[in-house]
Amino acid sequence: MQNLYNELIQHLNAMPGLLLPDKYGKPALNKPLIIDKALRLDTELIKILLKHQNIKKHFFTEIEGITIFDKVAFQRFVNTKKFLADNYTKFANKIGIANEDFKFIAESREMVLVWPHKDCVLEGGQTKEETKRNEIFYNTTLAPDDIDVLTAPKVLTNWKKFDKNGQTKPENIAKKDNFVIKGNNLLALCSLKATYKGQIKLIYIDPPYNTATSANTFSYNNTFNHSTWLTFMKNRLEVAKELLREDGIFVTAIDHYELFYLGVLADEIFGRENRIGVIAAVHNPGGRQDDKFFPTAHENMIFYAKNKDLVKIHSLGVSDEKLKQFKLRDKFGRYKLRGYRRNGNNSRREDGPGLYYPIYYNPQNDQISLEKSDGFIEILPIDEKGVYRCWRWSKETFLNKMGKYIEVKRVNNEYNFYVKERECDYVGEKAKTIWLNNKYTGQTGTHSLKALFGEKIFTYPKSPYIIRDVLKIITEPNNNDIILDFFAGSGTTAHAVLELNREDGGNRRFILCEQMDYIETVTVARVQKVIEKLQEDSFIFCELQKSNQYFVDSIQNAENSAELLEIWAEMQKTAFLSYKILPEMINSEIKEFENLEFAEQQRFLIEVLDKNLLYVNFSEISDVTHSVSDFDKKMSANFYEM
Repeated sequence: MQNLYNELIQHLNAMPGLLLPDKYGKPALNKPLIIDKALRLDTELIKILLKHQNIKKHFFTEIEGITIFDKVAFQRFVNTKKFLADNYTKFANKIGIANEDFKFIAESREMVLVWPHKDCVLEGGQTKEETKRNEIFYNTTLAPDDIDVLTAPKVLTNWKKFDKNGQTKPENIAKKDNFVIKGNNLLALCSLKATYKGQIKLIYIDPPYNTATSANTFSYNNTFNHSTWLTFMKNRLEVAKELLREDGIFVTAIDHYELFYLGVLADEIFGRENRIGVIAAVHNPGGRQDDKFFPTAHENMIFYAKNKDLVKIHSLGVSDEKLKQFKLRDKFGRYKLRGYRRNGNNSRREDGPGLYYPIYYNPQNDQISLEKSDGFIEILPIDEKGVYRCWRWSKETFLNKMGKYIEVKRVNNEYNFYVKERECDYVGEKAKTIWLNNKYTGQTGTHSLKALFGEKIFTYPKSPYIIRDVLKIITEPNNNDIILDFFAGSGTTAHAVLELNREDGGNRRFILCEQMDYIETVTVARVQKVIEKLQEDSFIFCELQKSNQYFVDSIQNAENSAELLEIWAEMQKTAFLSYKILPEMINSEIKEFENLEFAEQQRFLIEVLDKNLLYVNFSEISDVTHSVSDFDKKMSANFYEM
C-alpha cells in the first residue's frame, strides 16, 4: 500500500517548485517552500490538498459544514523525516516527557508523554495467558486505510442468552440488555462506539500491566514491553473517552510500577483538569513479601471525569461498623446521641449569636419549650468551665425537629440536651483517598469465585466489594446507568452490578469485553451462576466473527508440523494473506519451512496472515466469502440499530 508521503509527492507534482530531487535523484518534498505556502494558506496548495480524499481526510477537519486546514499537523508531517513504507513510528526510541511538537522537556515547559510507537494502533492479539506474539503496529499517518478497516464495526456471531433458567437463543436484543462480548477488546470497543458513543456512565477496568514481580500479567512484545503497553493503553483509552457520557467517569486500577506513566497518559487524553482522584485501595494488608524493597499492600485506582463540572460523587453509604453505633431505639427507629451544645473551634457565643438562646425544660412532664413558664428550668449552652457557647441549630430548626430529634438527659445533677442522630437519616461518608476494608482483599476475590465454582479457577480475581463501592459512589440505582469493563477477566464487574442491583433495587446495565479464551468457561459461567443464584436478570453473549483470527487460533492450537501444513493448505484457499506474500514462493521452498523449529513454523504462518482482517467488518456482512448466517445478519444489524 502506498504511504501518505509518496501520495503527497505524487499530487504536489502538479505545482512547480514543490518538489526537489533527493540524493538518489528521486522527487522529494521542498520542505521550506511547502511549509511557507501552508502557513500562508496558499490557495493553489490548499486546492491540491483538498482535491484528494486521503490527504483531505488527514489534514482537514469538518466543523459544522466548514472545512478547516490543520496547518500545524501538515507542517509537522512535512518536517518529519521521510517515512518508509514499513516504518511504524516517527518517535525516537526513547521514553520521556515532551511537548506536542515532540521536543523533550529540556526544550519546553509544556509536556505530554512521548514513547516509541505512540502514533500507532496496537491491536493486542493475545488470547491465552501463556502465549506471546510480536505485536502488530498500524501507523495512523502511514496507513490510514488500514486504520479505517481495523477499527470499523465488526459482525457479531455465536449469539446466546442466559437467564435464571439457563441458556437459550435470543430472538431480539435491546439497549436494556446486559452484554458479554468475546474478541479483541480494541475492536470490540470500536464496534461498541457505533451504538454506545456518549452513553456509558462508568468505565471500570483492571488492565494487564507490567510489574517488577512474578505477578507480571502483561505478556506482550518483549522488545518494547513498556512502550508497547503504553500504546496498547492509549488506543483503548481514546475510544473509552468517546464512549463516556458527558457526566461519565473512567476508573482504572493500576499498581505503582506503571502509575506515573499511565497518569500522564490519562492526563493527556482526558485532560489533567478532569483527574478527580487517585485512590489507594488496600488489597493485601500483609504486603507482597516478594517485593525487594517495600512490600506492596495496595493498588491504585485513578478516577477521571469526562467533564468534572458535570459529575457527582456519592457517599459510600453506611458501613457495618458505623451501623453498630446506632444502639438506641424509639418509635422512629434506631439512633445514637450527640451533644446539642457545640464545642471546639467557632463554638463560642460570639461565633454564632443566633445560635445562643435559652431552652426551657420541665422535668415533671418531660416538656420542652422556648417560652419561660412555671415549673420549667432554663438551660443555656454553657460548658463545664463556664464558657458561653452555641447550640447546633437555630430556634426555628429546633422547634421543627425537637419532637423526633431531641432528647434530654440528667448528667451530674444537670439537664443536657442531645441530638438523636438516626440510622435512617445517615447517608454515609465521602469516599476518602485510602480505601481500607477487609472485603477488598484478593483473598476475598478468590473466596467469592470459589464459592460459585467450588474450586480455584482464576488467578488474582478482583474482590467484587471494591467494584460495588466504585459503583455506589458513581452510578445511580434507577437511572439505567451502563457500566463497561473491557478487561472483564473473571467477570467481577458484572457480579458486582448484579448484586448491587439486588441490594438497592437498581437497574444498572453492564457490558463486558474479554479476548482471552477463558471467557466462556470462567467469565460467562460466573455471570450465569450469579444470575441463577439471584434468580433475576439476564445477559446476551456474542463474539466478533472471525476471519483470519480463525487461522491464528488454529495455528496456536496445532500440536505438530503435519497439522501446520494442513492449515497452510487451507490458508491458501480461504485466508486473507499479506500482500507481501506469494504462496507459490513459499511452496517452492517448503522444505526450508519443514526444517524450522515448530514454534518458528507457527510464528511464520501467523506472520503471513493479513492481521488487519482478523475479524469480519460489518460493512462486508453480505459478502458471500464470509458466510455470515441470516440470523447473524439480523442480530448484528439489530445491535448496530440498522
